[in-house]
Amino acid sequence: MDRGNNDHLVRSMSQVLHSLRFELSSSSCIYRVPKRLRRASENAYTPQVVSIGPLHHGKEGLKPMEELKNRYLKAFLRRTQVTLEDYVAQIKAKEVDLRSCYAETIDLNSDEFVRIVLVDAAFVIEVLLRFSFRDCQEANDRIFSKPFMLQDVWPDMRMLENQLPFFILDHLFEPHKATLSRGQSLIELSHHFFKTLMHIDVADETLKSIKPHEVVHFVDFVRKLYPLPPWKSQHRGKREIPVTPTMTQLSRAGIRFKDGSKTNMFDVKFEKGFLAMPKLTISDQTEVTITNLIAFEQSQCEDQEKYINDYFFFLNGLVKTPQDVKLLVDRRILDNKLGDNKKGCALIKNLVDGVVDYSKDYFYFFTLCDDLNKYYNMGRHQWKEYLVTHFFNSPWATKEIIAAVIFLFLTLIQTVFSIMSYCHDLGKR
Repeated sequence: MDRGNNDHLVRSMSQVLHSLRFELSSSSCIYRVPKRLRRASENAYTPQVVSIGPLHHGKEGLKPMEELKNRYLKAFLRRTQVTLEDYVAQIKAKEVDLRSCYAETIDLNSDEFVRIVLVDAAFVIEVLLRFSFRDCQEANDRIFSKPFMLQDVWPDMRMLENQLPFFILDHLFEPHKATLSRGQSLIELSHHFFKTLMHIDVADETLKSIKPHEVVHFVDFVRKLYPLPPWKSQHRGKREIPVTPTMTQLSRAGIRFKDGSKTNMFDVKFEKGFLAMPKLTISDQTEVTITNLIAFEQSQCEDQEKYINDYFFFLNGLVKTPQDVKLLVDRRILDNKLGDNKKGCALIKNLVDGVVDYSKDYFYFFTLCDDLNKYYNMGRHQWKEYLVTHFFNSPWATKEIIAAVIFLFLTLIQTVFSIMSYCHDLGKR
């Protein structure tokens, strides 16, 4: 065997193997979103205006923001009174840790990587400051004044692929907290920035429980603002995850609905024929927020930790048609700011498109789904649903049935009187 002819191939392959990381990092927390999740809405995962971090840096449509980001860096240096050289050295010292946060190898040299991280980190901190404190805004600021790009920047900053590790933001911010933000923490500034997009009231104790060293990036931070369900995830054993009847089917079977907990979106309860669901608001901001939270859970979390996945998987079972959305709206369980039941239905479907949960060992809402199915499948409830579906599904059908019953009743009375009259005539004879 002539091995000499293979030397070039061996050298080439050796170089590839040598370039690999010694070992994959357990610190990975920033991921590419899988194609199976992207198919419903590519734009929900792809920044449209500004790149944050290395994954989307340099893309053609995002280049115009680079000048503004550098202006924000200049302002940040002026606020902190720290030299550019000092900040570059700080980022360089943490480069290994920063790179390990990305699930894929970042194919950039050290200088380019550090430059991206520093510029983008300063930009993010400046956005938070200018959002919270109007006096931090500069004249002709392109984000907070004409052309008012905040509405475009907001979605990009909560996309999973468009993140910087939170620890580097906090590292640059914390030493200057007293002068930059009147003593407010980066956690507090982040909460103020994102809360209006989430349509939830975050309890003070929830916010206080979030520690900076436990937050890996903004998507993780937003997830932590949602309190955990008030019960542990339930092991399903060999049983399949039950798919619930729809809202329309449950309503026709006699189940009543009411607004539930004001503090925990996941505290859904079914007791004595009543399904209590905390109010949920959906808007044009919902898709980006929830799909990226779900993508993060799919990539980062164990089965028993995927409570946002599980909730919207459960909700998707309840909502199959615009009529189901209408029922949720009518019962004041859903605030549909999209203004259209068809759009609301499509949005809820898109949120879990591509999510694979059938193989999960744990499911937070297993018992709830099981109880709903047992109630629905009881004989008398099945009959009630059948009657409502086939005979009382519209006002006209109901009126026709009532008219028919009245007609039968009158016919019966007429028959009785006829028989009585006949008997009376026989008696006279």
